[in-house]
Amino acid sequence: MSIDPRVALESLTAAMEEHLAAAAARRSDGDPAVEAAYFAVADAFEVYDDSLYEAYGEVTPLQVIDEEDDEEESEEVDDEEDLELLQD
Repeated sequence: MSIDPRVALESLTAAMEEHLAAAAARRSDGDPAVEAAYFAVADAFEVYDDSLYEAYGEVTPLQVIDEEDDEEESEEVDDEEDLELLQD
């Protein structure tokens, strides 16, 4: 069952508003409310993007970055730079 993109967008907007409220009320760097709100935005965005694609064949120009993916990309760049140094 597909979700109406308008409903998904409303959920995304609500998640972003909750994230803003959590960030404004942050008590520490590791505030669990901010972290939970962060993941709620990421999840709501993915639902919106998927529903937009299913309904209209369109996507947004945005992407959720997974910290693990970011670390792997960073390691790949380091490996490529190391390889270039060895070849020189």
